[in-house]
Amino acid sequence: MRDKSNIRIGVIGAGANSRLRHIPGFQSIPGVTISAVANRSIASAKKVADEFNIDGLFDDWTKLIENPDIDAICIGTWPYMHCPITLAALESGKHVLTEARMAMDAEEARNMLDASRRHPKLICQVVPSPLTFKIDDTINDVLASGYLGSIISIELRATQSNFPDFGGDMHWRNDRIVSGYNILNMGIWYESLMRWVGPASSVYASGSVTVNRRYDNDGTMRPVTIPDHVEIICDMAIGAKAHFTFSAVTGMDNKNGLWIFGSNGTLYVDTRSMSIYCANRDSTELDRVDIPRNKQSYWRVEEEFIGAIRGEEPIKLTTFEAGLRYMEFSEAVYRSIQTGTSIHLPL
Repeated sequence: MRDKSNIRIGVIGAGANSRLRHIPGFQSIPGVTISAVANRSIASAKKVADEFNIDGLFDDWTKLIENPDIDAICIGTWPYMHCPITLAALESGKHVLTEARMAMDAEEARNMLDASRRHPKLICQVVPSPLTFKIDDTINDVLASGYLGSIISIELRATQSNFPDFGGDMHWRNDRIVSGYNILNMGIWYESLMRWVGPASSVYASGSVTVNRRYDNDGTMRPVTIPDHVEIICDMAIGAKAHFTFSAVTGMDNKNGLWIFGSNGTLYVDTRSMSIYCANRDSTELDRVDIPRNKQSYWRVEEEFIGAIRGEEPIKLTTFEAGLRYMEFSEAVYRSIQTGTSIHLPL
């Protein structure tokens, strides 16, 4: 690679998060230039290019990757394109930042990880789950202190509190063709949980599709096969049990939250405010835990990616290894729903 003080980025798929986070984030870093953007049409690429003063325009992502003036690729497409773009970019000698979820399924994620290992000098990163940045370090501190004792059970309820939207539009998250085995906000929460308690060792899941038809962009009614409600029971590798509920169809649901029950204490997270509460055997109620500002992480995805390319820091959030683990979990949930059996991890 050329002078690492000057890094040129090509963006493939300038969706909402690319425009909100990635492009402004890269453009705020000295020595980093967004040199080109590829979208599904030249018109849509030009709209983004005009907004962010980007010179290069492509309606064919392969041409952007072949451009020798590009050092790194930022992938902002839907999941079905993450694997092919990543593989092509690495073969072309380019660093890769891909949007979450990592891939369509575990096989694609494994192929991406294998390709990254064949190119160890290239930086690879998956956009991390930002939900728990504020509380990650503090939860890990509580767990490391031994306050909870041995973890017995984990309970997570993460619903959207919506009634079923029968006759609604087909969002890409409802479309298995482009989303694969990803379901609701399941993967983004599992990624956060792995930061604190590690992965699951087995999964049993039951899911349902309440809104089983939606309107496509052209007004065609299409079937939906991705569950809009799922219940998951896990054995965790640390020995704890876990129960997760994810739903887009439980109207007026106000019971969202995360509980970690230990042999000596209990930790509760109010997932609306990302506040932490704890109690132990001697407590009469849950007490709020102070989260010092210097313990609160923040969005620095683009900064971390560029820092890793420049050799200033390693990728922590999120590595391809961690991405594979949550894709294995997502596929295990799908397989369990289909077969009615427990699925052991890793796949």
